[in-house]
Amino acid sequence: MTHHGRGLRRLLKDDDLAKQIETDFRTASLDSRQLAMLTYAEKLTLRPGEVTPDDVDALRSAGLSDRDILDVVQVVAYYSYVNRIADGLGVEVEPWVEAAIEEETADRG
Repeated sequence: MTHHGRGLRRLLKDDDLAKQIETDFRTASLDSRQLAMLTYAEKLTLRPGEVTPDDVDALRSAGLSDRDILDVVQVVAYYSYVNRIADGLGVEVEPWVEAAIEEETADRG
């Protein structure tokens, strides 16, 4: 999350909400749709073998269309894939990214 926090803040245009999400999305000021997406994304990332049709139904109940659900699954799967490739190859974070993370952390300090 640290690496992608910069993009999250830029997308949300709300530093406080981004910080809440980074700390614990379950207690952040999210609507039911956003909370459902993040809950699903967490499960798909950490326990993909436990995802069931009921999890997909929960997304529909929260107002996501089938296209929205496909988008969520594709983004989660893509990030999981790319992160595993980078980790598997021992790819280090580029120095400019580390500097930006440190700068943002100091700004939030």
